Amino acid sequence: MSRSRAVLFDFDGTLADSAPDLAAALNGLRAAKGLDPLPVEAVRPFASMGARGMLRAGFGLTPQDGEFEPLMDAFLAHYDERVCVDTRLFPGIRELLGALAERSITWGVVTNKSSRFTGRILEALGLSPACVVCGDSTPHLKPHPAPLHLAARTLGIAESQCWYLGDDLRDVQAARAAGMKAVAVEWGYLNPDNAPPHAWNADLLLAAPQELLEHL
Repeated sequence: MSRSRAVLFDFDGTLADSAPDLAAALNGLRAAKGLDPLPVEAVRPFASMGARGMLRAGFGLTPQDGEFEPLMDAFLAHYDERVCVDTRLFPGIRELLGALAERSITWGVVTNKSSRFTGRILEALGLSPACVVCGDSTPHLKPHPAPLHLAARTLGIAESQCWYLGDDLRDVQAARAAGMKAVAVEWGYLNPDNAPPHAWNADLLLAAPQELLEHL
């Protein structure tokens, strides 16, 4: 693979483990409706789908259901209250970011998560990426390549010199469509709707963050 000048990360399930706070917001909504809480592990596989995944896990709802929009607003209000209480970087990520800095490799975030939350979480985690592209930064969400194209333009780096890491099939599809190196990771949430990561046709499959350094 060509040498990387930039490494871009998906957020939920790749850079940070936000499932505990997403689950807490969901359980706050369930409690308001007289329902028992769900364990974090029951919710975790749906966390890469964000609020949409939480409503599916907690209520079996899809965007086509009439209750979806009002419950979405209520869920986001709960999440807004505790957006980074128990969210943490995945083990090895902080060390990887430090190693990228030592090699003068730029890094950034491209996520479908709203900017309403993403910036606050990054600040709470003490992170300063060179670019942050959120779900409301372009008219399109991943797997559309528009967010990745915007990140490359922001960095002033050609797509062919960018690698994109993600824990969802959509991340690999977006990277390929954008002309970036597609890197699938195995430590994330692994959406149950997807085939296993080895079947995503990624350029590289990582079991742990530090493995990326062997390929840069």
